[in-house]
Amino acid sequence: MFVYSNFVKRAIVLFSALALFVAATPGPYEKYIEKYSSVAVSEMHRSGVPASISLAQGLVESAAGQSTLATKANNHFGIKCHSDWKGKKTYRDDDKANECFRVYSNAAASFKDHSDFLRYQDRYKFLFDLDPTDYKGWAKGLKKAGYATDRLYADKLIKVIEDYELYRFDSEAGELPEPPSQIEAPVEVAAVTAREEYRFSLARKVYQVNGVPCVYAVAGDTYESIAASNSLFAGEILRYNDASAGDALNAGDIVYLQAKRQRAARGMDKYIAGEGGENLRDIAQRFGVRLSAIKRMNHLTEEYVPLEGDTIRLR
Repeated sequence: MFVYSNFVKRAIVLFSALALFVAATPGPYEKYIEKYSSVAVSEMHRSGVPASISLAQGLVESAAGQSTLATKANNHFGIKCHSDWKGKKTYRDDDKANECFRVYSNAAASFKDHSDFLRYQDRYKFLFDLDPTDYKGWAKGLKKAGYATDRLYADKLIKVIEDYELYRFDSEAGELPEPPSQIEAPVEVAAVTAREEYRFSLARKVYQVNGVPCVYAVAGDTYESIAASNSLFAGEILRYNDASAGDALNAGDIVYLQAKRQRAARGMDKYIAGEGGENLRDIAQRFGVRLSAIKRMNHLTEEYVPLEGDTIRLR
């Protein structure tokens, strides 16, 4: 009896020690968080995407880095090729058979591309108006914007964030740089000198986009009427706006009163075309960049029409 009791005691001690060892051994989720949390925080400071969201999406999309797409292609976020992708590609069945996915040189490149994928597309721009610590708002917003087809996608992200306390990494945000909005907020100015001998009319508000003075057309405006009211020649205002004689103006159209810039404002490195059917001239007007400069930067011809997902360099 004495021998049996000692054996049972030793067994209990051994099993207890084994249980403690197993409990102390980090699982795949903990290992992933430990490995990539610093990358997520770095991306948060660069782009404004909360670290908790980057980590949660990486965990969910890549099965904590163990999916075939993550191990073979370093693609941790399930980002597909789209028409603008020029890098390596891999193919696998997803929503459809044999879909194209991006291949990265390393995981950090995947995290960076994920941040840019969110901040340079119109459909995600509203997310950057949220507080960087509002992980629930971000998770629900990603689902609303169509990042994933899974109807429980937002709930899955929130659960992962809360189960592993990923929100603690968002507290390292500090003063994040404001990410570029896809439409630069116009700045109202009292008056702007176009050239030394010309001065714009103060009859309506003058704004600036990309540092270029502009007005917004109202019903009945023409390029010629705006030119006349701002002491400009008709040919000048057409040239400033990449327009041609006879082009119509609609209420709300932006009309520049000086030549646009050769590149967009800092932080506006590129634009990813949506499904709205914008042409290059629309994009040039939107960001205050000359149409010729956009064509030159992107090596585009007159016939080019942006397709959804195309990346247009702006600087």
